[in-house]
Amino acid sequence: MKLSEMQLTDFVQTLSSDAPAPGGGSAAALIGSMGAGLAAMVACLTQGRKKYAEYAAFAAEVEAKGKALQDKLLDVMDRDTEAFNAVSAAFTLPKDTEEQKAERSAAIQAGLKACTNTPLECMELCDEAIELGYDFLESGFNQSSASDLGVAFLSLKAAMQGAWLNVCINLSSIRDEAFVEAYRARGQALLERSLPLADAGYEKILQML
Repeated sequence: MKLSEMQLTDFVQTLSSDAPAPGGGSAAALIGSMGAGLAAMVACLTQGRKKYAEYAAFAAEVEAKGKALQDKLLDVMDRDTEAFNAVSAAFTLPKDTEEQKAERSAAIQAGLKACTNTPLECMELCDEAIELGYDFLESGFNQSSASDLGVAFLSLKAAMQGAWLNVCINLSSIRDEAFVEAYRARGQALLERSLPLADAGYEKILQML
């Protein structure tokens, strides 16, 4: 069963067990999906209100994009655990001969790269959601839901940072230096772009309350 299809209580109980997956990567993606979902919720609550009629068109766009990002992040959550399971399986491959050792090593390295792809994708999606939320904040929204949009920024920031930790831990075991350099640069660029924006969005929300 996919993580996204589990009951919430079952997911949390599995997360808190001695099972190695789901772990931090999947949790980060889930937190990000909730952040995107909260932005979509605020957009829903902005539409159909006479007081916020001038923002309705953009709110509809935010709703659609927020829900799409939510779905993509849930998919990342599932694929992150699948990637971890694949690399775990690679570690169980036989290593009795030199050929087997080479095959096992190659499988592990390929698995680690796959395990790096999903959290980086999580970061990219959260970056998109943070920008969307900030644009929405700047354009105008139903301020009765200001706290919800604030939690969206906090959730997306936490998801970004959590995903980055998962990128880093995998990069530390990858031997392909070009891959490591490229992914580290991409991740750091995303952090430099999005974390200040998420902080600025949170502070603006705080000032409204």
